[in-house]
Amino acid sequence: MNNYRSKTIRQGLFRRFRSATTSHPAAAAAARVAILRVAIRGRAMGTYLPALAGGLLIGLSATLLLLLNGRIAGISGLVAGLGRPGARRWTDAAFLLGLALGPPLFALLAGQWPQMRIAAGLPVLALAGLLVGFGTRLGSGCTSGHGVCGLARLSPRSIVAVLVFLATGMLTVAAVRGLA
Repeated sequence: MNNYRSKTIRQGLFRRFRSATTSHPAAAAAARVAILRVAIRGRAMGTYLPALAGGLLIGLSATLLLLLNGRIAGISGLVAGLGRPGARRWTDAAFLLGLALGPPLFALLAGQWPQMRIAAGLPVLALAGLLVGFGTRLGSGCTSGHGVCGLARLSPRSIVAVLVFLATGMLTVAAVRGLA
């Protein structure tokens, strides 16, 4: 959908929403439901809603894990916890299972699988995975632990780690694009 048409649809939806909120409460509720249905089906803001929902769910799950269990939602730490005996192992397994069930749940709600395009071959992906694993151990945590939870807690170590992650990512993109 082109930008002009998308903008026109959004403006029309917001106009209807504004006018519905000033009328009868039942009409306002029905208008909100109709607007949400259109938005969820991808006719308006279709590219933003899945990202917004994902961000909200990540924040909610990280917050609940911290509040209920006192644990940081760092995926590398949770995976490492699977090898340890005790009750924490089951919490870690449940959290990781929730991560694995995310795409099928998205497919069920959206009616299609999330779109992904991976241009690299299996050897490059395997090497990238090994490098990420090495970097996770070297940096004492992964992007989820430092980026989501550490930044929210204003951890100085996490702020430095995220800045290094971002700088390394930018340099890698620049290097790869320069070689291509």
